[in-house]
Amino acid sequence: MQQQREPSASESFFWPSVWAIALHVLVFGMLFVSFAMTPELPPAKPIVQATLYQLKSKSQATTQTNQKIAGEAQKSAARQTEVEQMEQKKVEQEAVKAAAEQKKDEAAQKAEESKKADEAKKADEAKKADEAKKAEKAAEAKKAEEKQLADIAKKKSEEEAKKAAEEEAKKKAAEEAKKKIVEDAKKKAAEDAKKKAAADEAKKKIADDAKKKAAADASKKKAQEAARKSAEDKKAQALADLLSDTPQRQQALADERGDEVAGSFDDLIRARAAEGWTRPPSARKGMTVVLQIGMLPDGTVTSVSVAKSSGDGSFDSSAVAAVKNIGRLTEMQGMKPSDFAPYRSFKMTFTPEDLAL
Repeated sequence: MQQQREPSASESFFWPSVWAIALHVLVFGMLFVSFAMTPELPPAKPIVQATLYQLKSKSQATTQTNQKIAGEAQKSAARQTEVEQMEQKKVEQEAVKAAAEQKKDEAAQKAEESKKADEAKKADEAKKADEAKKAEKAAEAKKAEEKQLADIAKKKSEEEAKKAAEEEAKKKAAEEAKKKIVEDAKKKAAEDAKKKAAADEAKKKIADDAKKKAAADASKKKAQEAARKSAEDKKAQALADLLSDTPQRQQALADERGDEVAGSFDDLIRARAAEGWTRPPSARKGMTVVLQIGMLPDGTVTSVSVAKSSGDGSFDSSAVAAVKNIGRLTEMQGMKPSDFAPYRSFKMTFTPEDLAL
């Protein structure tokens, strides 16, 4: 429920002041009307003169009495006039007071209106300031939005330029890659042709080497068989000679045959080592390796080591492996201890030519 507004001080005195002013105006109007309607009296000067004349003829007491009455009448008239003047003055004062009150109310009303106007002006100014602030904020927001749009456009332009550069780089790289692929294909074709020619050459060489090796193996095997047969024949002949002759003759023949048998066994060891030798690629003519070999009386090879290197490790290792592959020489069984003694631990020299019999 809406509360009723209490009247202000100016509103409280407004209507009483209006009624007071209206009452005074009415009183003044009635007085004016009464004065206007009063009948015009004849001139009083002759009467006064007659009265004064008559008073001169009267006695002194009467004169004094008349004078007293006249004084009282004048006093009464003066009091009446004074009362009227006071009433008029009071009415004028009330009118002035009412006018002052009215002016005060008007001033208060004007002050209130001025205050309201100031408040309205302030509110309007505040509203305008708020609108200006909002407009400023809107302008700033618009400016920020424009800047953001400009940044987005700039970024988009940069991205497009970057993308174009990347596309160009990719295109260039693709062209370079394509060119490189073509060049690599050409190189590969040339290398393949070269490899094919080399393979054909190698194949031909392998075939030639195989033929040569087959021939060498056949010749080697033939030589080994001849050497073995020769050694066996010599051994048998030596034994026959030892059994069929005198002790002196047998000793002389044993010494002579011992040297022959020793030489034959050296050849036999080389021949057997050549059977199991694998020629390394680095083996060259003129290489010489000295091996330290250990054997048992039954012809078993117990140890093989390099006593003096050829300077080529691959060839040295191949010679050691070839001698180890002999395993056991059955031809050495039955040798006299004195004949076998040199083979218990001895040195032998090998060359690629020795092993390639």
